[in-house]
Amino acid sequence: MFNYLKNKYMAFKDMFKDDNDINEKSVVGFASFAMMCLFAIADIGTGFFGKDLVIQEFIYNSFVIITLGSFGIAEAGKIFSKEK
Repeated sequence: MFNYLKNKYMAFKDMFKDDNDINEKSVVGFASFAMMCLFAIADIGTGFFGKDLVIQEFIYNSFVIITLGSFGIAEAGKIFSKEK
């Protein structure tokens, strides 16, 4: 059990190395998009029961900016990368 947890921790730690296969910007963008989807599902669910889910506009806009920025930077990195 200890070896399993150690391997999972090492895999998580490897994500933050400079020479990995994971695009961190895409991970952050996906997490932000998933949070926006959870807000939408919660809003639909509370609307179904007759209540309004009050979400501050600046919080939702922050997730939109993070999502678009993360995916935009990730794609720009692919376009302007020196490797062909």
